[in-house]
Amino acid sequence: MGGAVSAGEDNDELIDNLKEAQYIRTDLVEQAFRAIDRADYYLEEFKENAYKDLAWKHGNIHLSAPCIYSEVMEALDLQPGLSFLNLGSGTGYLSSMVGLILGPFGVNHGVELHSDVTEYAKQKLDFFIRTSDSFDKFDFCEPSFVTGNCLEISPDCCQYDRVYCGAGVQKEHEEYMKNLLKVGGILVMPLEEKLTKITRIGPSAWETKKILAVSFAPLVQPCHSESGKSRLVQLPPPAVRSLQDLARIAIRSTIKKVICQEAVNKGGNGLKSTPRLKRRRVRCRRMETIVFLDKEVFASRISNPSDDTSCEDLEEEQQEAAERTPREVKPEPPVNSLRQRVLGLPLPDPLKYYLLYYREK
Repeated sequence: MGGAVSAGEDNDELIDNLKEAQYIRTDLVEQAFRAIDRADYYLEEFKENAYKDLAWKHGNIHLSAPCIYSEVMEALDLQPGLSFLNLGSGTGYLSSMVGLILGPFGVNHGVELHSDVTEYAKQKLDFFIRTSDSFDKFDFCEPSFVTGNCLEISPDCCQYDRVYCGAGVQKEHEEYMKNLLKVGGILVMPLEEKLTKITRIGPSAWETKKILAVSFAPLVQPCHSESGKSRLVQLPPPAVRSLQDLARIAIRSTIKKVICQEAVNKGGNGLKSTPRLKRRRVRCRRMETIVFLDKEVFASRISNPSDDTSCEDLEEEQQEAAERTPREVKPEPPVNSLRQRVLGLPLPDPLKYYLLYYREK
């Protein structure tokens, strides 16, 4: 088995390596990847493999390789307020990262074939909301997961700005997938052994771009009931925020702005995390990459524009070594400024907990 980038010791180092290899190219995608620890979506006994750039599968639970997810996130061109549909939503890892970018007024839906995986995703989402400080650093669009076959979505469902399919799509299903998109929307899916980006530029006009050579397990064909009818998947209706929710979003947003402004006035960094230890650079080389899973799933990067910069990297590493202090001090854990500020407000405890989404941490 091989990975597109070197294994990391933790989530941040994995993201560093993905950036160096040009799989992560934008700040929004980088922030989303750093905010959610990939290991949190692994079963406990497999967590030592979480920071390898490899796919993972255990029973029905599946995670694609980080290089695949980063290419997907970049190709989707996500923006706040958009609607997103994840076909084969799995553990919810990708949907949660997308939710950090969409913000509270986006739409975030997932369809998963296996009911046990849907429950797993809901548990992981609940754990993230209750315990992660990242939840307070972003305005989150919470994913909604339903169980069913993504080829049986009800024809009266709404269309989406962004759609991703995490299983191999054959040519005969291409039009079905395209019809899930709004005009101006983007669809990313493995189509005939290529990870493909399709943009709907008009009612009947499409723009197609091949991203990666891949081999995904194919979509599971629908199984009809005894009556011969298909089981239609009903997606959640677009949520209408209650006045309470809107008030909570507005109050939290105002507190964040105050904290950030105070930090700017003091020369600080607001809600951002404490700076990490400086890591050794990963050398970028032109390469072909393969990722295997159970002898059936792999991905190979078609091209890498980066040239081999071994000599330049060696000089930079020598310079870094010369500038490095004798002893690197590990930074203190980041402070959740929003939580501290809310808890310090002269408000009844139930209202404080409501503003914090009743979170545990």
